[in-house]
Amino acid sequence: MASEQSPQSSNPAIEETDPEGEPGAAADAGPADGARSRREKAAALRHLMATEGKTVGENTRGFNESTEEAISHISNYEDLRERARVIKEEAIAELPDLIDRVTEAVEANGGSVYVAEDAADANEHIASLMDEHSAQKMVKSKSMTTEELELNAALEAEDFDVVETDLGEWVIQIAEEAPSHLIGPAIHKPPEEIATLFNEHFDPAEPFNGDPDELTQFARDKVGEHIEEADVGLTGANFVTAESGSIALVTNEGNARKTAVTPPTHVAVTGVEKLLPSVRELAPFVELIGRTGTGQDITSYVSLLTPPTDSPVLDFEDPEKPMAEGDRDFHLVLVDNGRLAMREDAQLKETLYCIRCGACNNSCANFQSVGGHGFGGETYTGGIGTGWEAGIEGLDSAGDFNDLCTGCSRCVNKCPVKIDIPWINTVVRDRVNRGGEGSDYSFLVEGLTPDSEPEGIDVQKRLFGNIESLAKLGSATAPLSNWLTGTRPVRILLDRALGVDARRELPQWRRETFREWASGRDSIPGAEREVLVYPDLYTNYVLPERGKAAVRVLEALGVGVTVPEVGESGRAPLSQGMIATADRKASAVYADLAEHVDTGRDVVVIEPSDLAMFRNDYEKLLSEESFERLRDSSYEVMEYVYGLLENGADREALPKANGTRELAYHSHCQQRTLGLEPYTTAVLSDLGYDVTTSEVECCGMAGSFGYKSEYYEVSMDVGQQLKDQFEAERANGRRIVASGTSCGDQLEALFGDAPPHPIELLDPR
Repeated sequence: MASEQSPQSSNPAIEETDPEGEPGAAADAGPADGARSRREKAAALRHLMATEGKTVGENTRGFNESTEEAISHISNYEDLRERARVIKEEAIAELPDLIDRVTEAVEANGGSVYVAEDAADANEHIASLMDEHSAQKMVKSKSMTTEELELNAALEAEDFDVVETDLGEWVIQIAEEAPSHLIGPAIHKPPEEIATLFNEHFDPAEPFNGDPDELTQFARDKVGEHIEEADVGLTGANFVTAESGSIALVTNEGNARKTAVTPPTHVAVTGVEKLLPSVRELAPFVELIGRTGTGQDITSYVSLLTPPTDSPVLDFEDPEKPMAEGDRDFHLVLVDNGRLAMREDAQLKETLYCIRCGACNNSCANFQSVGGHGFGGETYTGGIGTGWEAGIEGLDSAGDFNDLCTGCSRCVNKCPVKIDIPWINTVVRDRVNRGGEGSDYSFLVEGLTPDSEPEGIDVQKRLFGNIESLAKLGSATAPLSNWLTGTRPVRILLDRALGVDARRELPQWRRETFREWASGRDSIPGAEREVLVYPDLYTNYVLPERGKAAVRVLEALGVGVTVPEVGESGRAPLSQGMIATADRKASAVYADLAEHVDTGRDVVVIEPSDLAMFRNDYEKLLSEESFERLRDSSYEVMEYVYGLLENGADREALPKANGTRELAYHSHCQQRTLGLEPYTTAVLSDLGYDVTTSEVECCGMAGSFGYKSEYYEVSMDVGQQLKDQFEAERANGRRIVASGTSCGDQLEALFGDAPPHPIELLDPR
């Protein structure tokens, strides 16, 4: 069998010329030192969307639907997540002790344990086991760890025969490709393509036509023959218990169980992070892994083995003469390969809590469009793949796909172990910006003055990370600035030099900012309740109308409003991995807001991504006390209106639905993660609107992501899902509204009309 290849080698960048008049992906400026240019990256992603995206999207969205259903069946989902998180935290903390304990347990059972320092060490040891047992043929069940080791290629180079037994792994082994998904290796291949592959590889008398049942039965028969012939069976391990040396295998095929107990020798290969203290800790993981990964209440097979098992080894040529009990051998290979170093890395350590369920892959809108061959490195894919690649393969591998994580946070609530995946991606992005030099990040926890951003940071990231400076200049010189940036020569220059796609409409800066408008007016004198409306960058410089509407709505409900002089929240630099800059901005924002919070004023926020900074991200950037004070005093504007109405504010002060009463509402990703969407729909419904909400994960714009030439087409492909739903809603007469700036920009690009923010529908004017 041919060995697996890396995702990039199986999908090289397609050399393609951009259409006349569409210079978007033509920008050649980009990372140096062998990294792909923006043109090359755009072409590679375009190719994947055309060849694999449809199938990946259908399968991952199917998983998501099943996951939502499965999770709804258990009332203690959050309790299970919290318990699983604590177990993993404690297990990683005591990892060296667990390695010693599992070694003692396995050896007491009659097996052996080997801790491999790196991939070469692991492969050499496994090859020596093959020689030790005079083995020629190995069958394998699914194991991402052995993909990481490139074990198949190493063994085949030593003339051993290696056959995958998982259906998906077997398919991609035949196709000489790499897995596209943590749990669905061949998720990118439709049945018809697999049929063509089997017809070409096996030349059957009756060609396959793409019937999944027929293909599965053929594969089962073929794989079964290999299992019978094998000298060694190799499995991974979802979990290993240190107390007893037991391994847990969670699968949907019987191949893992057969691989473990049919050949006379069983080798289990797994990362050291899979160790748990005892069987007692398994329960929450068994409950969660199937539900979050594939949407099953429980997977088809949950096998708990304490090898070497005492079942006899059958002689398939003479089944009546089993070998004597006790002739089985078991070898546990625990792989370090960077994990113990990750354990000491305060920013990457959380990656080791991962149980490889694939939920972050499924929930990610960009992954749904390009799959793991685009959103992946040497081995690992999706949001959590960045942490794994950075810790195991290095920043070069992680950095090549890291920017496909937009920090939308849709994966956060899906992760069964509550890993802060967007933060891990941000840290890796920061380290890529620094050319691999890294940072000790002491300024995040010790209140020190943060170090500056590196001089060599990519110019595109520097532009978007410092968008506040550009906004101030654009507003001060408007409308000239808007005319100038709209000219074709400037757009081409921005595209080629900075990677700002010429097909994307740019923001139109307003000469009078929201803050300037507010400073020239008086609020309600003597109001019992006073609030600050935070002037986020886009509300202040681009969309002051929504800010004005928020002020008028709050005043109509009897609230005194102040719009303070305060800077950008740090969301822009954080999205570019410029953590030091984000830290400085966070400290400045808190300093400007703290005195108001001290007087009992609440902070009302219009832009959901800025509220997410206050409620989530500032935990990394401020002291615990400061973070908690701002978090507990900050509210999304529609959330705040809901609270006022529920506590007796005059509903008659707000206009009832008029004109188009039917609305199609798209909630911002981070607004959904924060659980705030229901407040908007409740207020609108209370005022007489009939509200339908979008069903898609993300609009695809994701702030600066949709402006970047290398990702413009991915952004629009993701947006197509939203367009497909809302086209039908528009046809039925519904008006589109959206809560996020970037969502509004994307919807305007999709439909030609800029949707209002929900607060604008409540404006008494």
